[in-house]
Amino acid sequence: MPSVFLVPVIPVDDKLLSSVVDPLSMIFGIPVIIDNTNHLDPAFAFDFSRNQYNSTALIAALVTLQVRQTRSATSASSSDKVLGITSVDLFVPVLTFVFGEAQLDGNTAIVSTYRLDESIYGFPPNPRLTQERLLKESLHELGHTFGLIHCPDYLCVMHSSTSVEEIDVKTARFCLKCQEILEKKLA
Repeated sequence: MPSVFLVPVIPVDDKLLSSVVDPLSMIFGIPVIIDNTNHLDPAFAFDFSRNQYNSTALIAALVTLQVRQTRSATSASSSDKVLGITSVDLFVPVLTFVFGEAQLDGNTAIVSTYRLDESIYGFPPNPRLTQERLLKESLHELGHTFGLIHCPDYLCVMHSSTSVEEIDVKTARFCLKCQEILEKKLA
């Protein structure tokens, strides 16, 4: 049975990081563990011209971290997932920003809380809403690592989101079709 390791990509709010452990474990039905032995400093992925961090470079670093971890821990499995969580602003070269990125049918993903926080849009902070958005985006990116693609069902957590409003519309659940695919992957 795979596990999910949450890796802090500094800076990250420990309370937000902890808030997704139990819901992710319950929804996926697998252990979710905060990996406090590994912290990733994202400075190497900073793009000065964009004032953002390259999420693809961060995933590559998390993959290397995962390989080291798997080799050093006898209980680790090659099917384990690694989810980096950070509060820095992420991008991929073809997009202005991303909430997260994942290896499709791979083992590694990253999610940022930067654009999930209401205060970035000039509103008062809303920690509950930020937690809810983080859970949805964590489910979404981990779903990609299990081979799920974007879903046309706008209520499904696998529906693509280009704004926080779209994240708010979807639920923190997989539609029946995506759930069926996920269950086969987890079996």
